[in-house]
Amino acid sequence: MYKTILRPLLFQYDPEKVHYFTFSMIRNLFKLPGIAGIFRKLYEVNDPRLEREVFGLKFKNPVGLAAGFDKDAKLYKELSNLGFGFIEIGTLTPKGQEGNPKKRLFRLKEDQAIINRMGFNNGGVLEAVERLKKNNGVLIGGNIGKNKLTSNEEAVTDYEICFDALYDHVDYFVVNVSSPNTPNLRALQDKEPLQHLLQTLQNKNNLKSKPKPILLKIAPDLTDEQLLDIIDIVNTTKIAGVIATNTTLSREGLQSENKAEMGGLSGKPLSKRSTEVIRFLAEKGNRSFPIIGVGGIHSAEDAIEKLDAGASLIQLYTGFIYEGPALIKAINKKLLGRLK
Repeated sequence: MYKTILRPLLFQYDPEKVHYFTFSMIRNLFKLPGIAGIFRKLYEVNDPRLEREVFGLKFKNPVGLAAGFDKDAKLYKELSNLGFGFIEIGTLTPKGQEGNPKKRLFRLKEDQAIINRMGFNNGGVLEAVERLKKNNGVLIGGNIGKNKLTSNEEAVTDYEICFDALYDHVDYFVVNVSSPNTPNLRALQDKEPLQHLLQTLQNKNNLKSKPKPILLKIAPDLTDEQLLDIIDIVNTTKIAGVIATNTTLSREGLQSENKAEMGGLSGKPLSKRSTEVIRFLAEKGNRSFPIIGVGGIHSAEDAIEKLDAGASLIQLYTGFIYEGPALIKAINKKLLGRLK
């Protein structure tokens, strides 16, 4: 029903307006008695063989929702009824900010892709915390970043503020230094500033009675040399793992008329490069840390490819928009089928 009726209708309108409309529709729908149970019956695949224990956390299945969809933790409870094993919220910044000027979100239908230049639009970390206080059992990742007006020299403080605010309300953290839509943010991926940022957060984390896993989200556009630096930094700082990958600046092979728009590209065209990065990190890093694979997962086969390349878990974003919640169920069913 989603791909034959809902998607063609929604895709007639501006993608950002559709996003907010869909959020409102889902929120109101799930207020109706019994709806949550209906959706769980439709899309959940409950089987202990799907469970994964990764960086000390138990996931009911390996399919998560990537950051960027529920930035402000407004819909995580409703979305958890669609079969996801975990939900990542954010990217959150210390202060609320509107992000980049509109129009800033573009569909590339022919390429099954999206270009966004949102710019960390969110209401600020403290607003999200108030919503997360109502969480009852959803495994949550907290994706954190810096405000646009914060210089790279002061960036560490922004990440610390978000870490402190979210600590009691998320199960793991993701340090986002790889979005292409905040000026100079990707410069924080350079070895020296990145190691300093991650070590500062890990030192703060280690002072806690129960440290939380910290992961690093990286760009797909890094060179092999930079990826080797990432492996070294992860092992040096002893953070929990890596999310590979964020959106790309590459436009290679695109067919859609919106291909020249500025911003980060996600979706099907990213699939191959994302898998290459996962495999490189897994092999060169001797599988010494977990990897969450994300980028271009539009089918169960795409998901299997990421897991076979070395990912312990996977996340959906653009594939979820194009394929709907049936994709989550299809992946989990495919994983069970491999065990027979």
